[in-house]
Amino acid sequence: MERSSEYALIAQDRDSGEPTRPITWREAVAGQAQAWRIEILLGAVLVIAVSLPLMLFTGLSGGYLATALLLFAALTLLVLFTAPAHFRTRGPGPANRVTFLRAALVVPIAAGVLHPSLLEAAVIHALFALAVIALVLDGADGALARRSGRVTAFGARFDMELDAVLILVLAILVWQTGKVGPWVLLIGLMRYGFVVAGWYWRWLQGALPPSRRRQTLCVVQSVALLIALAPPVPPAFAVAASLGALALLVYSFAVDTRWLYRHRASDSAARSGPCG
Repeated sequence: MERSSEYALIAQDRDSGEPTRPITWREAVAGQAQAWRIEILLGAVLVIAVSLPLMLFTGLSGGYLATALLLFAALTLLVLFTAPAHFRTRGPGPANRVTFLRAALVVPIAAGVLHPSLLEAAVIHALFALAVIALVLDGADGALARRSGRVTAFGARFDMELDAVLILVLAILVWQTGKVGPWVLLIGLMRYGFVVAGWYWRWLQGALPPSRRRQTLCVVQSVALLIALAPPVPPAFAVAASLGALALLVYSFAVDTRWLYRHRASDSAARSGPCG
């Protein structure tokens, strides 16, 4: 219903500035596609440029490239349907452009998760390198948003959700390598479990105050999982890194859950959850 009402916008006549007619959701999405056209094109080229060499030189089948393109299409549609209306005229801004292209880097990594039988040493090395690049670029979008004066709720949400997806994907990859048991998946699934719990206990949907701890632990989780995924790292060190990240994550969620419980009387309608 919210999406339908958002698309029930009034178009403005360019000459007179007078309202003309309601904009349909198809026109709104088409307008977003026009605003994001450069990022969509560059993102598609990036996905192909990364996935095709992986397919050709590491023994992956053509299904891997098809999976990556389907995931990129799903990412694009999700962005077009959720982007704010004003992006159609002002554009998404430099920060969201960087986040979108970083998401395009995460797509080939996620596609590898869906082909676990093909995760040979060469593939793991390539996916590890991609994850390192994606992590290094994390934070650049936030800095750009602040520098350009275009900090938006959408941009913050986009960045947070991308971080959560990358952490989940890395946790699955670590598990698939056999270095760590299935318990490592808790690192990636805990945030989504928190969101689901909020459907039953509405006070968990309250808006959390900004936290340097939460931001730092998001990075710590990613780095710990990268250490565990790195091919030279033996299973014992991978387990230690993953266990440490999980312990810190449980502590962070406990702190935020306690804060939300104590402030449940003033719970807002905003949906927010601790990243880590």
